[in-house]
Amino acid sequence: MKRNNATTWAVALFVTAFGMTSCQLDMPKEKKTSFETLTVKKQDITVPVKYSAKLKGRTDVTITPQVSGQLTQIAVSEGQQVRKGQVLFAIDSRNAQLDLEAAQANLQSAQAAENSAKLEYESNKNLFEKNIVSRYMLDNSENSYKRAQATVAQAQASVNRARVTLGFCTITSPVAGVIGEIPVRTGDQVSPGTLLTLVSGNTNMDAEFSITEALIESMVQYGVTKADREKYIAELPDVTFMMKNGTEYPHKGRVTSLTGVVNAATGSIACKASFPNPEGHLYSGMQGTLVLPLEEKDVIVIPQYAVVNLQDKSLVYKVKADSTATAVDVTTEDIGNGKDCIVTSGLKVGDKIVTVGANNVNEGQQVLFNEN
Repeated sequence: MKRNNATTWAVALFVTAFGMTSCQLDMPKEKKTSFETLTVKKQDITVPVKYSAKLKGRTDVTITPQVSGQLTQIAVSEGQQVRKGQVLFAIDSRNAQLDLEAAQANLQSAQAAENSAKLEYESNKNLFEKNIVSRYMLDNSENSYKRAQATVAQAQASVNRARVTLGFCTITSPVAGVIGEIPVRTGDQVSPGTLLTLVSGNTNMDAEFSITEALIESMVQYGVTKADREKYIAELPDVTFMMKNGTEYPHKGRVTSLTGVVNAATGSIACKASFPNPEGHLYSGMQGTLVLPLEEKDVIVIPQYAVVNLQDKSLVYKVKADSTATAVDVTTEDIGNGKDCIVTSGLKVGDKIVTVGANNVNEGQQVLFNEN
């Protein structure tokens, strides 16, 4: 009986010990959150700087008549591709034709008078050499001949002017391009200054945009020469044009002009970038975004997720020597790639900062870090 009691106590002791061991295994352990960090350093990076831009054909030409009259023909339609010299409009040319015929008749009359004056002068010259007529008669006939020559010249000028006026009745395209809006109709009375259309020479398109003074401050300093400006333009990288729908135009462009003068009202500089348009996909008046990739040298770049935005502040958690985190204010610039930013103040080379998990860090919290 005593043996059985001993056995029972032994079993009870084993069960108790096993239960305590099991409870100990099931107790949750304290886990420390691990944060990724990086050591701040400087590097070179290309930043896509974006500007609003408007396209314009390099050889956009406003078409207006140079004579008054009734519009008798519109030979093109809006959006039509035309070649240089192609007929666009015709104005009633009947009056111009009559003026030309009258001028030609006057020329013939003047030429006949010139021939008569010439014959008289040559006759008097021959007679003067034989002492038959006086010097007075010779000089008088010579003057008459010169007046007749001047009259012929005037009549010829009138014919030429009438021909030009008649030519103005047929309006041709001065450049190859695309026809814009045509606000007139056949039968309208037009005159010099009446807008007929716009021909956009769209073989090459100019994207007009403005850049800040700070971006090219080295160019706008006093004493910068034209050669310096041209060198600066030549060294700029190729630019990209983004359509309003976010589509990237497939052909790269080049910055072709900078005014070199800062607009006092806006603090900006007017610029142009030229884009080839072989397929004719670009049109005058289109708006979009011009992307200029500029290289930033020796700057601090950190991931955007390392920055904690708190109201009007931007914070980064710096890891101190005792592995605890402390918040520091920073100022940043967006790079435009959607993942990084440039730190312009608040950090220095060699600082360690929290990257992944920065939103979960508390001031003074112990940080376990894995160096990237």
